[in-house]
Amino acid sequence: MLTAELHVHSSLSHDGRDPVDLILEQAAGVGLDAIAVTDHDQIDASLEAVELASEYDLIGIPGIEISTAHGHVIALGITDTIEPGLPFVETVQRIHEAGGIAVIPHPFQQSRSGVLTKIDKQTVIDHADAIEVYNSRLLTGRANRQADRFATRYGLPKTAGSDAHVCEMVGQAVTHIDATEPTAESIIEAIAAGRTEIEGKRTPWHISFMQASGGVKRRIARRLPW
Repeated sequence: MLTAELHVHSSLSHDGRDPVDLILEQAAGVGLDAIAVTDHDQIDASLEAVELASEYDLIGIPGIEISTAHGHVIALGITDTIEPGLPFVETVQRIHEAGGIAVIPHPFQQSRSGVLTKIDKQTVIDHADAIEVYNSRLLTGRANRQADRFATRYGLPKTAGSDAHVCEMVGQAVTHIDATEPTAESIIEAIAAGRTEIEGKRTPWHISFMQASGGVKRRIARRLPW
């Protein structure tokens, strides 16, 4: 089994803080085997992580969190950006055409653009490749339990992710993957086949507050003219 972190944001995201090297250092330090940097509508940091991962004895998985017209979708295994704002189904089709898989993060959290708060469940069942059933940035855990029940009921593969926006939180939630070999391609194939086990713990409240407030400050700073 390989242990992977599949949902991390770098400083390239509008609400992320840290560069790739710090993220990889943390991933290696907590004993991960693989990591996917999944910035919002940006892929350069993820590709950098793929390039540098072997220096940290890690497997780099290319990824991106895409802002569709109907919520967020994580694409794993693609190396080019996909235009944000497209309908959910078209976005997933483009992910598949690019050779990737579509994972639905925090699907039942409306405040975080969860897809299942915006479109019908059958569309997700028909098109998604996996459901993120544990996200560390939870409040009560209700949305995670709801996601887990949904994935179980409809036989969809399960993943977990820390949704870390600061490097200290990398590895808070991980996906154990029964991959046939230690490569990104094998990991993605195993996820799509449902050969996963989930492990996670809540992001501490003070870290969640720091991530949220820091993200707001960074968004404001990037809009200023100086």
